[in-house]
Amino acid sequence: MTESHTALAQDIAALVRDAQRGRAAARDQLITGHLSLIYNIIGRALNGHPDVDDLVQDTMLQAINGLGSLRDPDRFRSWLVAIAYRRVQMHLRSRKMTLMRRHPEPVDVPDPVGDFAERTTAELVVAEQRRELAEATRWLEDRDRELLGLWWQEARGDLTRAELAAALELNPKHAAVKVQRMKAQLDLSRGVVRALRAKPICPELQQTIRFWDGNAGSVWRKRLARHVRNCPKCRVYQSGMVSPERLLLGIAALPVPVALWAGIQAAATSGAAVAPAALSGVSLVAHVQSLASHKSLAAAAVAATVAVGGGLTYAVVYEPEKPAALGPALTITPAPGTAGASRPAAPANSTAPSARAGATVRPVAGLGVPKADIYVAPGGSDDGDGSLARPYASIAKAVAAVKPGQTIALRGGTHRPTSPITISTSGTAEKRVTISGYGGERAVIDASAIPADKWAITQQSSYWTMRDLEITGAPDAAYTCLSCTNNVYLRLSVHDNAGTGIMLRDPKTAANQVLDSDFYANRGSGLAVQFGDGDGNRLRGNRSFRNGGDGINLGAFDSRVSVQYNWSYANGANGFAVGGGTPAVSAAHQVRHNAAWGNDGHGFVDEGNTGAIELGNNTAFRNTGLGFAMTTAPAVLRNNAAIGNDRGEQGLSGTAKPTGNSWQVSGFSEATFRSVDPAVAEGARTAAAKLPGTDYLSTGNGVGASMSGS
Repeated sequence: MTESHTALAQDIAALVRDAQRGRAAARDQLITGHLSLIYNIIGRALNGHPDVDDLVQDTMLQAINGLGSLRDPDRFRSWLVAIAYRRVQMHLRSRKMTLMRRHPEPVDVPDPVGDFAERTTAELVVAEQRRELAEATRWLEDRDRELLGLWWQEARGDLTRAELAAALELNPKHAAVKVQRMKAQLDLSRGVVRALRAKPICPELQQTIRFWDGNAGSVWRKRLARHVRNCPKCRVYQSGMVSPERLLLGIAALPVPVALWAGIQAAATSGAAVAPAALSGVSLVAHVQSLASHKSLAAAAVAATVAVGGGLTYAVVYEPEKPAALGPALTITPAPGTAGASRPAAPANSTAPSARAGATVRPVAGLGVPKADIYVAPGGSDDGDGSLARPYASIAKAVAAVKPGQTIALRGGTHRPTSPITISTSGTAEKRVTISGYGGERAVIDASAIPADKWAITQQSSYWTMRDLEITGAPDAAYTCLSCTNNVYLRLSVHDNAGTGIMLRDPKTAANQVLDSDFYANRGSGLAVQFGDGDGNRLRGNRSFRNGGDGINLGAFDSRVSVQYNWSYANGANGFAVGGGTPAVSAAHQVRHNAAWGNDGHGFVDEGNTGAIELGNNTAFRNTGLGFAMTTAPAVLRNNAAIGNDRGEQGLSGTAKPTGNSWQVSGFSEATFRSVDPAVAEGARTAAAKLPGTDYLSTGNGVGASMSGS
């Protein structure tokens, strides 16, 4: 140990002894002196997961409550770091066990924090190899990611090797071996990132990832690492890498939110003991919130901001009647006596949107086609002729027999395909192909009998309209369209599938529209346009909710997508992920009049997208992350609303251009909304299958999303 470290240890030991004697100033100095260290250890290990603040609170308060029993004050730092390390382990195991209980059937359990590893760390990177390093963290196993959180602090000089070893409960030599193994896995993961981003990509790797949904689960981590390690073409991507120590030293420490520090200090000052049972998995947020009457905590909470990369945020807003131009910025100050000024805030104990069960949505009856050229019925026969009197039994038979200009009608009941369905016949601009429900009958495609490693429906054709159908039960992705153009997906209900609901992907994916549909309770993302490029794709009037991943995901899609009048809520990750992926993209997506609430992530996030994203008149409400996390993109944000998001309303890059957003408007608060009751928004659609018009999150002043329906 160096002389400076020895002196530091002696000073800390003296503070510990003073704190053990009941001196509050010494206790507060221990908190302030170590909060940044613990925040960075947990923040790096969890890669910005929204639970970071809770775990830091738990760690610090557990240490404060246990300070009296610490026999060796010289070991305070090692003892504190060990508590943080165990909290991270417990958190990751708890998340994984929860997913396994919800979805016990798959062999591979998705990485519970993989998406956040890429998103939040990517907010910190500026140089290309730092970006690669950030992306590589999502390819690490949990145990390596935990260790990375500690080693990162050692590389910065904030921990000694002895303290790192003590946290691991190992001797320094054994700890060094574990660190070297972790660094080797990190380098291999960086090679995976480079291989996936290569242009042209290795043909064998392209074939390997054909059925990959973009999630870095353990099976795919091992499969892609094995390919890169053994493939002569991909192995070269592991050369020429700058050492991770040099890259890490160029990345700034995570800033500790002011409100978090104030909350811990207030909890410590109150003298309230934290029971061990409470620390076994129950968040202390409620405990800290109970102290909100303290003026210091309230003031700190109001002052709390998120500053990533030293920049502020920016927003862009558009009015629907002027889609090609930005309207003027608005400044709204509710006058005394107006609705915005007088409306009472929602009660503190009101149900959060993310806790609501959400509606079970089915296609609106009576909107199916009145007649068709080919009919399919659960009781039909593939030996029939496909007529109304002698319908086919299988959808696969119908899509193989259909010709341009024809319509397929699925009769009411449950259709149960036992093998994947492939759609390869294209229509033309003049002769589209349509597949639809029939009249007022409810047609359900139950894909649960399809093999677990196959997509349920794969489309490789253009000029189709799929409408008024329900798809459920797929053991992987429900509906995937590869390099498709000019397709319309209308009034669909895609739910309870083990992968993504609908994904449009691959190069030359262009001029497709997804309209007035609901995507819910899928284990992956609800609706995705990913891994490709192509102009003219449009998402409008959709709801995506209670999915395991992002509600709407545009990861690694390198062309502009129009995303308008969609609602995304109660999802396990972000509401709207408008960028990111591997490789990262530069796509100027157009995002207008969308609403994100109650998501277990950010409301809107760029995920490393470097394009000039246009964000206008969107609303982010009570999400676990930031309202708007545009920390990389030179985004244009105007007239957006963000209120009640756990990690703050916005985190913007230094090149963002915000104007007239709620955080820039005097007097804007939750009371500005006409309603904070989501019942109508999450309920039935209109008779025409449009979004239900609602006062929920509506302001009436030009800021935020129009909630009048699509």
